[in-house]
Amino acid sequence: MNTVAASQQNKRLLSLDILRGITIAGMILVNNSGSWEYVYAPLRHAPWHGLTPTDLVFPFFMFIMGVSTFLSLRKFDFRPTKACILKIVRRTVLIFLIGLALNWFGSFCRGLASGENIMAAAAAHFDTLRILGVLQRLALAYGFAALAAVLFDHKKLIWVIVTLLVGYFLMLLLGNGFEKSENNIIALVDKAVLGVNHMYKDVDAAGNPIAFDPEGLLSTLPSIAHVLIGFLFGKLIVENNDHHVKVEKILIWGTVLAFSGLLLQYGCPINKKIWSPTFVLTTTGFAAQLLGLLIWIIDIEKKEKWSRFFHAFGVNPLFIYVLAGVLANVVGNIHVSRLGETLSLKGYIYTVLLQPWAGNYFGSLLYALLFVTLCWAFGYLLYKKNIYIKI
Repeated sequence: MNTVAASQQNKRLLSLDILRGITIAGMILVNNSGSWEYVYAPLRHAPWHGLTPTDLVFPFFMFIMGVSTFLSLRKFDFRPTKACILKIVRRTVLIFLIGLALNWFGSFCRGLASGENIMAAAAAHFDTLRILGVLQRLALAYGFAALAAVLFDHKKLIWVIVTLLVGYFLMLLLGNGFEKSENNIIALVDKAVLGVNHMYKDVDAAGNPIAFDPEGLLSTLPSIAHVLIGFLFGKLIVENNDHHVKVEKILIWGTVLAFSGLLLQYGCPINKKIWSPTFVLTTTGFAAQLLGLLIWIIDIEKKEKWSRFFHAFGVNPLFIYVLAGVLANVVGNIHVSRLGETLSLKGYIYTVLLQPWAGNYFGSLLYALLFVTLCWAFGYLLYKKNIYIKI
């Protein structure tokens, strides 16, 4: 990472920063409940088919990544120059490695908490280290989408998107892809390439443990299409200077995508864990609609004050997300004693300080909100100093 002083923020992009900030705050919120036994329904992922508000957070960020990819590649005039390709590859590798390091750090903290010494905890667990994850998916989807954006005529990108989504649907249809089991083609590919020990562990419909990674290799294909759709919306934003025309087009195409996904779900269920084509269409449509609404509120109506909280998240999204992951592992594995009972710091804050007076569910939510606020405080310090941490 390199730290640079930020230039004055471009007002045309403020709405995008705010949407990015909302999604990062949302990702931290849903990942850090005080107790996983007591989580309000909207803050849970759908067990398999279906869509909850929580299921929108990650795909919204991927949509934003697509918009940002268009903006960042403009400086290279979308030409596959050596400098452009190197930047894409470098960013892809770095984000992937950061995600992998975050997975390792979680194993390291759990090893320390279980009584291992520092050297043993640092060296062990590589044989069971999860290879994929949220940042790894972002890296792969960005890398392939960005390469497609500089290698293909932009008018042909729609056909790249269609090919990826239709091709992936056929794989799911022919490969038992809509069943939550280890015989699912997504799980089979991951087991063959990565190995069971390096995969996320889930449970099937009967509650039996299975190796199934929601950020699997095969399901990266539709996520590439996801980023490319965001890329085309970035093109739409830049090519329309009039904010009213911009909002109109964004809302129209967002509605078309969302309704397409909702209607097609009867033949292809909306499912985040397999990143189904209808999940791509529906969530990119909703993301576009929210972006259009924010452009209208912020850029047309000039109502910005309410958004300052999210702006601190939006200008340093990757740093704050990684920071949240590090802090979550630390507070989840530092042990404190109370009345002869050993609790994690997280458990102590929730069980002793919050749950007795706030209750199970609200106490769990309150812990998550406090965690979001802690992460915001770090982001706000960078925001006030006009510092962006970029890759």
